[in-house]
Amino acid sequence: MFPIFTESQRFSQIWLWLILASTMFIPVLGLYQQMVVGVPFGNNPMPNAGLVAMLLFEAVLLYFFWSIRLVTEIDQQEIRFAFRPFTRRSILWSDVKTAQVVNYGFVGGWGVRYSSSYGKVYNVNGKYGLALELKSGEKICIGTQKQEELKEAIQKIRS
Repeated sequence: MFPIFTESQRFSQIWLWLILASTMFIPVLGLYQQMVVGVPFGNNPMPNAGLVAMLLFEAVLLYFFWSIRLVTEIDQQEIRFAFRPFTRRSILWSDVKTAQVVNYGFVGGWGVRYSSSYGKVYNVNGKYGLALELKSGEKICIGTQKQEELKEAIQKIRS
């Protein structure tokens, strides 16, 4: 089955990337000062190996945030979404009681959150999502940056 709707999102907040990138500044400066210039970095300098380890940790953290994706695919049979690298799920339309695109506002941050109104919310940016209530009573909300396109896809599938 070909998807009627697809979307891949990642963290795009400039402030987040500035914070993550700026944390690499101290170990880079320390390594430069100690290894290139030959002057100890600070009053109680960390060994070069410690600065390298700190820089590697920061690089892995930066890569980790860069690799996080919220991928959504919807076709006539099911809704598939993955909050990579954490979770992947498929929901058959036959298990869905209600589906609507909503403005959920701010649910306390990004990532996987719990909301009293929308259940488990998966988001990386913004305030819109596909709110699902399953026949089992479970509630899920999948964030989107393409709310109008998603609304059209839901109408097409549900009619």
